[in-house]
Amino acid sequence: MAQDSNTHTTELIHVGFGNFLAMNKVLAIVTPGSAPIQRMVREGKKKGIIIDITSGRRTKAAVFTDAGRILLVAITPEALAGRVTAARSGRSPQAQAE
Repeated sequence: MAQDSNTHTTELIHVGFGNFLAMNKVLAIVTPGSAPIQRMVREGKKKGIIIDITSGRRTKAAVFTDAGRILLVAITPEALAGRVTAARSGRSPQAQAE
């Protein structure tokens, strides 16, 4: 089943510090507190598949992409979900200081 690439648009969500995330490439947004996720992040650092966009802040979410990368972000999964919901409903998301 072939898909026409012109029918899909890239939905960019601001994740802080001037960084954006393409939501159509995201598989999961998780909290990094559980042992399995921490293990995946540790192994990802060894493999070089981690993209750290926290700007030195505490990691509050790990985002898994369809390309096999793991992004570490400094905003919570709930805040990311709220920004996605706001963007999809057409509202302008307010800047959240976290």
